[in-house]
Amino acid sequence: MRDYAALLIGTALFALLSPGLLLQLPGKQRPAEFLNMKTSLVSMLLHTLIYALLLTLFLILLNIHLYA
Repeated sequence: MRDYAALLIGTALFALLSPGLLLQLPGKQRPAEFLNMKTSLVSMLLHTLIYALLLTLFLILLNIHLYA
């Protein structure tokens, strides 16, 4: 059986945590801006860190598996 957890969770997190798509941390004018479709270097680094932490949480600490 194949484990699709890494593929699905990684893709979903990448789509949801793209800076500016749903929110941008930190924003240009405020600490958090929603749906502005803009980004900065600091925002990209922060979103990368959050992505890595959540991916580690789901795949290693919680040991989630999705078999097909």
